[in-house]
Amino acid sequence: MSEESGEEEPPSFEERLKAARGRQGLDAPQPLSARNSGDIGGMSPWGIGLRVGVELVSALVVAVAIGYGLDYLLGTRPILTAVFVLLGGAAGILNVWRLFAPRPTRGPKVRDGGR
Repeated sequence: MSEESGEEEPPSFEERLKAARGRQGLDAPQPLSARNSGDIGGMSPWGIGLRVGVELVSALVVAVAIGYGLDYLLGTRPILTAVFVLLGGAAGILNVWRLFAPRPTRGPKVRDGGR
């Protein structure tokens, strides 16, 4: 009947749903997660090993430098260096943990309607 009167039919539910999903970015292809692809951020195993080493060593070097500098300024030779070695090691391990921790997948936003 709408064809005879010259009126255009409203879009179907599927068309409206597809348009809404496109506006929300839900139809975009999801990239493979780091766990599924076998790589961390697309790096080779050598790159991963080098990054882990650099993360650990740089955290320790910065911490030892801070501890040694504070010991030198305050006259408390081994105490702060030892404390900062422990803090630097913990910071390096935390950086490596963040590198290998699973990334949360971005799911659809659920709204409660103001309830």
